[in-house]
Amino acid sequence: MIDNWLDKLDWSLLLPLIFEWGLKVVGAVAVFLIGRWIAGVVSRSVRRLVIHNNIDVALASFLSRITYVVLLVTVAVAALSTLGFQMASVLAVMGAAGLAVRLALQGSLFNFAAGVMLILFRPFKAGDFIEAAGVSGIVEDMHLFNTLLRTPDNREVTVPNAQITSEPITNFLARPTRRVDLVVGISYDDDIRKAKETIETTLTEEDRVLADPVPQIMVLELGESSVNIAVRPWVKTDNYWDARGDLLHALKTRLEANGFSLPFPQRDLHLFEMPAREAANG
Repeated sequence: MIDNWLDKLDWSLLLPLIFEWGLKVVGAVAVFLIGRWIAGVVSRSVRRLVIHNNIDVALASFLSRITYVVLLVTVAVAALSTLGFQMASVLAVMGAAGLAVRLALQGSLFNFAAGVMLILFRPFKAGDFIEAAGVSGIVEDMHLFNTLLRTPDNREVTVPNAQITSEPITNFLARPTRRVDLVVGISYDDDIRKAKETIETTLTEEDRVLADPVPQIMVLELGESSVNIAVRPWVKTDNYWDARGDLLHALKTRLEANGFSLPFPQRDLHLFEMPAREAANG
């Protein structure tokens, strides 16, 4: 039956048509493969160019991925055009498909738009220690839809970009200097003026404490168990945690060596003995 059907075909008309479409298919495949290779080369070149100009690594990755996606879509359109599809029809179909994808992936598109906003306004860069969307960590990389953070205990946390832009972002490394906020408590019987002088001497001996701005040493409050003194020196941002820990140790040691007590919350419990008659009736 198949042989009879094949015998009835007019091969004089089909062969040129098959040959023509075969060439179109081969051409479309060639356009797509070569175009995809070119898109990869261009996107990698964009990344290298951005990094070469000392621009943020996260920005380089983001721009490289966008460049690749845009070029790949352009290559796909060109390949369809090689097959003989009209550009207007292709664009109309892509527009309808894009609408369907947008409705199905609204959350992802929000993340993409948020990523674009992060690139434009750049509240942080790769290597910054930030707090965003309830997560604290070092910015490792920025993708089209999410940002990769590395926490202080070396965990990787992937945070959607939309969550980052929808909440406050704290960049701990944005400024070259930071203020260290400490509170030191002394007894009500201690000499406040002498305590402040001792604290000032301790700060002066710490090389990492900056002379400008001048450190603040002031009585913060009269607490329940102690007179609380605020100690607010400034240090370089890179030295913040080391300086903070060493200052706490030095302040405690110096104050105790100079006869100051560092009180802690305590309560006096008074016990009253009831008369035997009342206790019996109770």
